[in-house]
This record gives sequence, structure tokens and C-alpha cells, in this order.
Amino acid sequence: MFTGIVAELGEVFGIEQRGDAARLTIRGSTEGVSPGDSIAVNGVCLTVTGILDGTFTADVMGETLDRSSLGTLTPGAPVNLEQSVRLADRLGGHLVQGHVDGTGTIISRSPAEHWDQVRISLPGSISRYVVHKGSIAVDGISLTVSALGPPNGETWFEVCLIPETLKRTTMGTRQPGETVNLEVDMIAKYVERLLNEEANQ
Repeated sequence: MFTGIVAELGEVFGIEQRGDAARLTIRGSTEGVSPGDSIAVNGVCLTVTGILDGTFTADVMGETLDRSSLGTLTPGAPVNLEQSVRLADRLGGHLVQGHVDGTGTIISRSPAEHWDQVRISLPGSISRYVVHKGSIAVDGISLTVSALGPPNGETWFEVCLIPETLKRTTMGTRQPGETVNLEVDMIAKYVERLLNEEANQ
């Protein structure tokens, strides 16, 4: 479990293709990290398989490569990193599982004096879980939805990024046309399932 509060910007050190899977080597803080621990890389929960000289490795299966943007990473690419939350930690963002629901494409970004407004496409299959002023994880960053596309129209949402987010995460340099990982609020999915079960009883 994560909170969507990115701890640091890491860097892809290496990628080893393994048929329908891949092994990523990421440069980042490994203090307190052990093999078997979970780290979110651009919002995708990965299991640490090894640690060496300020890097950690993680295996990524084909399903994850297909459903997320991890398959498009290249050596040197920056990535958002967050270690899994402990029960005693503060919940600074919102509950994030690191299970990507889909990907979106940055449609536009409009810089203001002290913040940026970014519009991102939203797959229709998960649009019902996204609400105005609700939470969404974009590349593992807990963000508040500031606007939504019109009903029965093109599906998109907007977020406003403060200077701290621009400085500490990959969203500071993401440009229109780039793909981002999306995870909707899991509570909405549980509520929908419960309501459907009650309706079918």
C-alpha cells in the first residue's frame, strides 16, 4: 500500500529484456530497503529482487508491461519512487495500491505563474470512478481532479500541479503526447461492487 506521495526521483539504470518479461535496475535511495520489499515505480508496485551500489532490481511481468507505461522506459529515464507505507506512517495523499487501472495521454499543459494545469485523457472503462475534487494517482502521484470532460463527450480530466510537485516528480517535465499510469480511487470500485451485489440479490 502507498500514499501517492513521491519520495524521490529515481533513474532507470538498466533494462534487461526476458522474453515476455523484463528486469529493471533503478538508481535511487536504498536505505532501509531489503529484497522482497515493495516500491512503487511510476505508480506500479514492484518487488525488490536485489540491491547493489545504490540501485535496486525488480522483475516486471508481461501483464504489467502491457497495462502500464513501464514497457516504454529507457535507460536514463526519470521515475517516481515511493516505498510502501507502514501502519505508523501518516497518510499524506490517499490510499494507492500500485495496481494500474489504465494509461492516459497528456493532452495539454498550461503553465501559470505558480502552477501548471495538465489535461490527461481518461479511458472510458474507468471514467466512472473519477469525480471532480476526487483523488487519482498519476504515475504514482496522488493528485486532486480539478476538472472533468463533459458527460457523453471526450473523456479527460485535469489536475493542477504546485511547484513542489513540478520539482519533485516526473510531472514537471511530462509533455503532451506522453503516456502516464492511472490508478483510480479503489474505494469507488468497492462501493460499485457492493451496490451491484445488492441490486442482484
